[in-house]
Amino acid sequence: MINKELLHPASIVVVGASNNVHKPGGAILRNLINGGYQGELRAVNPKEAEVQGVKAYPDVKAIPPTDLAVLAIAAPMCPDTVEVLAAEKGVKAFIILSAGFGEETHEGAVLEDRILETVNRHGASLIGPNCIGLMNTWHHSVFSQPIPQLHSQGVDLISSSGATAVFILESAVTKGLPFNSVWSVGNAKQIGVEDVLAYMDEHFDPEHDSRIKLLYIESIADPDRLLQHASSLIRKGCRIAAIKSGSSESGSRAASSHTGAIASSDSAVEALFRKAGIVRCHSREELTTAGCIFTLPEMKGRNVAIITHAGGPGVMLTDALSKGGLNVPRLSGPLADELKAQLFPGASVGNPIDILATGTPEHLKLCLDYCENKLEGIDAVMAIFGTPGLVQMYDMYNVLDEWMKTCRKPVFPILPSVNTAGPEVADFLSKGHVNFSDEVTLATTLTRIMNVPRPAAGEIELTGVDVPRIRRIIDSIPEDGYIAPHYVHALLHSAGIPVVEEFVSANKEETLAFARRAGFPVVAKVVGPVHKSDIGGVVLGIKNEQHLALEFDRMMQLPGVTAIMVQPMLSGTELFIGAKYEERFGHVVLCGLGGIFVEVLKDVASGLAPLSYAEAHSMIRSLRAYKIIQGTRGRKGINEEKFAEIIVRLSTLLRFATEIKEMDINPLLATERDVVAVDARIRIEKRRDEELA
Repeated sequence: MINKELLHPASIVVVGASNNVHKPGGAILRNLINGGYQGELRAVNPKEAEVQGVKAYPDVKAIPPTDLAVLAIAAPMCPDTVEVLAAEKGVKAFIILSAGFGEETHEGAVLEDRILETVNRHGASLIGPNCIGLMNTWHHSVFSQPIPQLHSQGVDLISSSGATAVFILESAVTKGLPFNSVWSVGNAKQIGVEDVLAYMDEHFDPEHDSRIKLLYIESIADPDRLLQHASSLIRKGCRIAAIKSGSSESGSRAASSHTGAIASSDSAVEALFRKAGIVRCHSREELTTAGCIFTLPEMKGRNVAIITHAGGPGVMLTDALSKGGLNVPRLSGPLADELKAQLFPGASVGNPIDILATGTPEHLKLCLDYCENKLEGIDAVMAIFGTPGLVQMYDMYNVLDEWMKTCRKPVFPILPSVNTAGPEVADFLSKGHVNFSDEVTLATTLTRIMNVPRPAAGEIELTGVDVPRIRRIIDSIPEDGYIAPHYVHALLHSAGIPVVEEFVSANKEETLAFARRAGFPVVAKVVGPVHKSDIGGVVLGIKNEQHLALEFDRMMQLPGVTAIMVQPMLSGTELFIGAKYEERFGHVVLCGLGGIFVEVLKDVASGLAPLSYAEAHSMIRSLRAYKIIQGTRGRKGINEEKFAEIIVRLSTLLRFATEIKEMDINPLLATERDVVAVDARIRIEKRRDEELA
């Protein structure tokens, strides 16, 4: 629980306070004093009467009633100390910096449990243990440095790791990113990342609260709760970026299907973030860059103008933006010619707009004016300006400062000379701006932000899906494992997913009769083995009865084969859809190109069932192979709407058939008119669901 004593304590005691600021108890007291804490500040130190000018008490029994206690003492001493403070001194909030708890030993976990029982019994808040503390605009209860700029419209940072929070702050401070609060939850015995996010959502004040949240998450304890409150905050106008670390643990697990080989806990995280509308970052630099981007006006389109005095960075920025799907449109025509005539000879306005190393602040102002007010189709401006040390940059940066105060479009300042022009950059940041010192990191992060969908509505699409029939089929399946083809067909039909006509039999004459009716050429596949191709159990383009008869006899002799499946031979672009059940997350749905490319290229997108049409389209369009889906080099594209529809219907099927633990449809054959499932496999686990029930 999070209470007012934790957020806005009228009094704070530091237990283990020290005059040595190189110890946690000394550093945290120093930060509280230097941070201008306005409440009553107390210290506990048995050897001192005063610590850093603050009255000290010999033990916790001697202090007056206090709101918040910060503990910087050995782990074994913490449970009894917490008991005294909660029971006798009315302490309603605790921050325990100490390590040596459940993160290390079983004995430490027992100590943690005792502390949790005490704080819960007394209705108190607990941050930690094993953390750097909590910092907001009221109190700086952290022992670490740096202390960033703090004001109510700054960023809220919530971190599982104290050390990582420090390094994120290091990255942020150099960019000028301000903060509203920094939460280091440590072992998160009572309050974790999801709890902080839930509190911010449930108590959100649109007039006064920060609208930017940055998260560093090591473990998602409650995915549904994270999804609920992140989505809610984003719908309220907040923007959230997050790192989820430790995602490769099961990334290379062995599995029996294409989906199992690709799907991992990281797929589930990607799917959760997509559904919530969270921007996924993979480094501290990306995370703090996202935070800086969030402080600027939101881009309304995808066209960027680049103004620079250095050609190389402009080219690298153009490449990075284009790679991410943003546009650096060529500028031409009378207005472009008019602008060029007012710059020095040799300047270029084609975009990037290069005013040359000798360009003046007036030239920069002129280019900003044209991009903001005259040139059409420009949605944002990126200005790259550094120095080799020959001139000071104050005047150039003052132009950016003045322009950014009034412009309607976002202007991204890229000021790379943080050493050579350090004082000028610091002066620019002191005026409330941020700086993107690396143009490629900016472009990469911006494209991530621009490609993140809005939070999903959460409604289940039922149109065309026969839920009662799905349940009847599942209930009729006799045993766990990969189910027979006729069950697969029936489930796909019930979900409204088009399936190619097929016939399964161990009788050669029946198989030949079906092929005659369906018409040659046909495809023959073995029934029984999971990986048919690996044992020579798939034959394409069988053109006549004699060929089919020979292949039937051969394939029936292969190990594990119980029957032969025959289908008409279709053509089209091969696609793939799969799903895997992940503990706590639910079903992760994957899509991408099909056939052998699924595991070779691993170009797949993931979503969390149930999916909306907007989510399905977002998944499809995030694929690196999306240009193939659209159509390229004279080849017609596929019916994207049908592909999205099948993804959505599959996700609905999974919502009402939770016994399905793994499945894939590979391939789906797609043309500009239709998308049809050709081969599918489904694995169910009924016993497990019954045990959980």
